[in-house]
Amino acid sequence: MSNPQRGAVEFRSVRKDYGAFTAIPHLDLKIEPGQLVTLLGPSGCGKTTTLRMLAGLETPTQGAILIGGQDVTRLPPNRRDVTMVFQSYALFPHMSVFQNIAYGLESGGLRASEARAAAGKGLELVGLSGLGDRLPSELSGGQQQRVAVARALVLEPQVLLLDEPLSNLDARLRRRVRTEIRELQQRLGFTAVYVTHDQDEALAVSDRIVVMKDGHIAQDGTPRQLYETPASEFIADFIGEANVIGCDVISVEADGARVRVGSQEIALPARSASTGAAKLAVRPNAFRVLQSGEGLAGKVLSAAYLGDHFEYEIDTAAGRLFVVDGDSTTAAAPGADVVLQFRGAGVALIA
Repeated sequence: MSNPQRGAVEFRSVRKDYGAFTAIPHLDLKIEPGQLVTLLGPSGCGKTTTLRMLAGLETPTQGAILIGGQDVTRLPPNRRDVTMVFQSYALFPHMSVFQNIAYGLESGGLRASEARAAAGKGLELVGLSGLGDRLPSELSGGQQQRVAVARALVLEPQVLLLDEPLSNLDARLRRRVRTEIRELQQRLGFTAVYVTHDQDEALAVSDRIVVMKDGHIAQDGTPRQLYETPASEFIADFIGEANVIGCDVISVEADGARVRVGSQEIALPARSASTGAAKLAVRPNAFRVLQSGEGLAGKVLSAAYLGDHFEYEIDTAAGRLFVVDGDSTTAAAPGADVVLQFRGAGVALIA
């Protein structure tokens, strides 16, 4: 009988200390089967420690970790039914691609012929059929990464763990491989926990993003929720770029708030706001740059043409703002007086 919880992950009141230093004070986290959840945050936030505890490479000081409904807190890595794709790929340089993928299967007791057949299927899964006899050194970085993913998948784990899996690739290859990983995860429906410090990567691959700060969960939600409705100034600044500016909440009715910035008033979701001074997180592309009109007056400090848009630094009464304008065909010159109007999307009240 199949396990309906297969692939589910749960951290229950987990704490991790290293001597007198507490890396994870208290962590409660649930991951549903078939989800790709990214742990995102700056260096030292606790994301890698969380992943290593899930893999069995670190033991919690307190609390419990469950995989597929089973308490694995004290189980060694080889009894957890998880596999990890490391930042370094960790391929054996003297073994062929086939041998690398088959190694874990043979070590687990599978016959060599069966392991080789499974390795062939693994290569087919990641689009590398026909390359099984090559050495890792004869593959590109992206191909090596896919071999590492194939080697993990042929073990049919409940959970695939990916630790900064694209950090060794150049920017263009990183975009392609992250798309391939996401398509593969959606097609096969396995649970994946993905660690990165790259915000764009997290937005591109995730069902959910768990943003960590100082060992705590700062916000947990879908990529769209975190980008459009950040819960704090930290989240607004960390997920994409945002201008954080002061505003006045004029009125709050039901779930809506009326907010004034400069001479402009806008309606926004209230998000537990009360009347009075508050802060807005405003994405750089949430402004229109106009020569005149109602809005937030400013002076252009710098202007740059980037092909399909202009980027500005604009000095305003609300502070120095970074603005991206994709509408205009002619840039406003440095020193020009402009007016910024809100488009509607990309503006959120924050705590």
